[in-house]
Amino acid sequence: MNTKRLFRKVHYWLSLAVFIPTGVIFITGTLLMLKKDISWVQPETRPGITRDVIPAVSNVDFLTLAKEQSEMNINTWADIDRVDIRPSKGIAKIQSKTSWELQVDTETGQVLQTAYRRSGIIEAIHDGSFFSKEMKYFVFLPTSILLVVMWLTGIYLFLLPRIAKKRKSRVFMKRTAPSPRP
Repeated sequence: MNTKRLFRKVHYWLSLAVFIPTGVIFITGTLLMLKKDISWVQPETRPGITRDVIPAVSNVDFLTLAKEQSEMNINTWADIDRVDIRPSKGIAKIQSKTSWELQVDTETGQVLQTAYRRSGIIEAIHDGSFFSKEMKYFVFLPTSILLVVMWLTGIYLFLLPRIAKKRKSRVFMKRTAPSPRP
């Protein structure tokens, strides 16, 4: 079997093997690329009143404010996934383990926004860890490796006719070139 036929078969069968995982990766990757532009994926960051100052709101105040928001479902620090303080924007983002996000003005302690944040779930779907650890390593990782193989075989199949055409052109030019006169 020649190389061209082998690469076509490899390219063809690998495309079937990676069809569904690749679709999931492409769709979630697109959403993640646009997460700052689509508030459904990640809530828009609301600026605080005062920027670039030491926060007046303490960690205890953050916990108290988060407890007051029923959708956050926070009772203790253990229910908080992270607190992201942005001095340049004058806000703190408090994320619960249930993917809710609370944005607080770091100067006044005013709640600016409470919204559901989907980017973490989309990232987990994107890398396969949402489904299981096994799915991540035995489906999504091999899919990415197979995509690299498909990319390489695709490049080869794309360039092969162009290389062959160039070779034929050179051979034709040598045959039709006038021979030098003595």
